[in-house]
Amino acid sequence: MQPHKLYINGEYVPSTSDETIDILNPSTEEVISSIYNGTEEDVDKAINAAFEAQKQWEKVPSFKRGKAVRKLGDLIQEKRETFIQLLSEEQGKPYDAASMEVDTAIEYFHYMSEWARRIEGEIIPSDRPNENIFIYRKPIGVVAGIVPWNFPVFILARKVATALITGCSIVLKPSQQTPNTAVEFTKLIDGMKDEIPAGVYNLVTGKGSVIGNAMASHPKVGIITMTGSIGAGAKVMEAASKNITKVNLELGGKAPAIVTQHADLDLAVEKIKTSRITNAGQACTNAERVYVHESVADAFVDKMVNAMRDTTVGNASEDRTEMGPLVSQDRLETVHEMVENAVSSGAKVATGGKRANMDKGFFYEPTVITNVTQDMKIIQQEIFGPVLPVVTYSTLDQAIEWSNDSEYGLSSSIYTENVHEAMRAANELKYGETFVNRENFEAIQGYHAGQRKSGLGGADGKHGIGDFLVTHAVYMEYKNDIQ
Repeated sequence: MQPHKLYINGEYVPSTSDETIDILNPSTEEVISSIYNGTEEDVDKAINAAFEAQKQWEKVPSFKRGKAVRKLGDLIQEKRETFIQLLSEEQGKPYDAASMEVDTAIEYFHYMSEWARRIEGEIIPSDRPNENIFIYRKPIGVVAGIVPWNFPVFILARKVATALITGCSIVLKPSQQTPNTAVEFTKLIDGMKDEIPAGVYNLVTGKGSVIGNAMASHPKVGIITMTGSIGAGAKVMEAASKNITKVNLELGGKAPAIVTQHADLDLAVEKIKTSRITNAGQACTNAERVYVHESVADAFVDKMVNAMRDTTVGNASEDRTEMGPLVSQDRLETVHEMVENAVSSGAKVATGGKRANMDKGFFYEPTVITNVTQDMKIIQQEIFGPVLPVVTYSTLDQAIEWSNDSEYGLSSSIYTENVHEAMRAANELKYGETFVNRENFEAIQGYHAGQRKSGLGGADGKHGIGDFLVTHAVYMEYKNDIQ
């Protein structure tokens, strides 16, 4: 099996290393492809190419860049089924979930293309006579983008589309577990050299500990944008500090879901289940812990247990599969260890709690855990699997306090038919996002950003574009006596 090549300065090239990494299908555990384990030298070549190409790319009129970004969305649309199949194979998403991710990526390219004529500067008053002050918004330069394995198509779109529309070039590193969709996307870029010149987009594969560090520490990078764990984010920040490079980080979450005594329990169960099993629980915005009022706790747990038991778990290729596998054996073991730790601390498994009975693949049963307390590891640390711990509370003050008791601050939610409770949550939850009576999933025109250790900066909408731009103030005096 020949490894996928790197893509640097408009050409497919092998790595400077012969070492390769096998890619597994998490549903079948079969090897489906391989990639080069790239080197610092590969990164240096890619960033140098991007640095030179960006000088000309930012001079391309923004509406032409917008057309190119729009076309990328159209090309993904034409190969929609190919991307869905590749995503299901490499990441384990069922067809419907893979379709939704690919369709959202298409929408993202289309949405970002519309910003071509909307990135604006300002003219502000001067304290001096005969002077204007112009505030320009200019591209930050080379974007180093690190894409995670849980949403490899959508987050690729989030980083690439934003970079291109703002006049930046990009060096992209896909996850070493899910690179195939990025490789397929690169083929689209390669066929658009008239619209997107060589060097504007580059692809380097390999391990994050090598490639990510080399990207973050490179002096010609304008911004390093990474989606991943707190540990990986800390290493990126440390590497970026050598050159005071700007960082944009989404580093996970521990989203609380509050279910009050005024909630529509059927709605709450439906939406929390959707949030919890999406991508087998491997999403930063997933509901990771539930706080339910003691007066409705028994009814809520009964309904949630039944809903989770009814979840269809299976191979991504099978019809009507609701939830696929975890991405790897390591992830499977980590999730189970967290469940066992909770049980040893006094929690009870209401349903699930073990590896699913499948011949192959990294499948884990949808799980509900009760008798959970705030100090347990399963409440404080990210699970990233289809496990839902439930805590009961007596007052809304208590639920909000416990919800905010976390090192994370990305997403949160509340289920209530009482507007006063909803407004209190909106004002008092210390999170980048709060969803009211709906599942946790952000809008591309919103702003996806976390607080505390969930990250720095954000993505989506006009505010997400801002991270890829720098300001340039120009003070222009003029004469008023010209004849």
